[in-house]
Amino acid sequence: MKSPYDGYTTDQWPSVTSKLIEKHPLKPDFLVHVVLSSWDAILKTKIADRISIAHDVKPKPQIMGFFLHEVVAHTIQMHLPSEWRKELTANDKDVVCIANPEYSIEIKTSSNKNKIFGNRSYAQETASDKKSKSSYYLAINFEQFDETENLPRIRLIRFGWIDHEDWMGQAAASGQQARLSTDVETKKLLTIYHP
Repeated sequence: MKSPYDGYTTDQWPSVTSKLIEKHPLKPDFLVHVVLSSWDAILKTKIADRISIAHDVKPKPQIMGFFLHEVVAHTIQMHLPSEWRKELTANDKDVVCIANPEYSIEIKTSSNKNKIFGNRSYAQETASDKKSKSSYYLAINFEQFDETENLPRIRLIRFGWIDHEDWMGQAAASGQQARLSTDVETKKLLTIYHP
């Protein structure tokens, strides 16, 4: 699949990203609402009707990221069930556009202040039976729980397109992480929420 950025310089990427976001059927305001309401719902959740996620459990970032990833996808499907659904198979993006899979979305969450990461497979060739890593991405950065009673907040929500080739694997053979360059994170992902 040809990248929408082919033939454009790095300085032109934000303009390309803006056009990609403009033509996407899910608008930034809707995505921000879904993320913020999902985060709020997670923080209000109780386990066994009495154990508070936010005040008693205070999960580690990996668990909060997992919850956020799942609740956002589920919420989009709940709002627009005939148009969007959560992933069902390994070939699916995290949120699938039923009418036009080109608009399907990968969700990335991170407790880092402004970086997102993928596992090492993102920087490797995609097997023909797996989903392509080139896609629209919804990137969500959130605060961790700390020793205070202050509830963590969403730090940053970005939306845009990332190509498979944008992911860089760790150099060490044992490295399990893939990352993005600053240019990609700031020019292919545009901020749609920053408190």
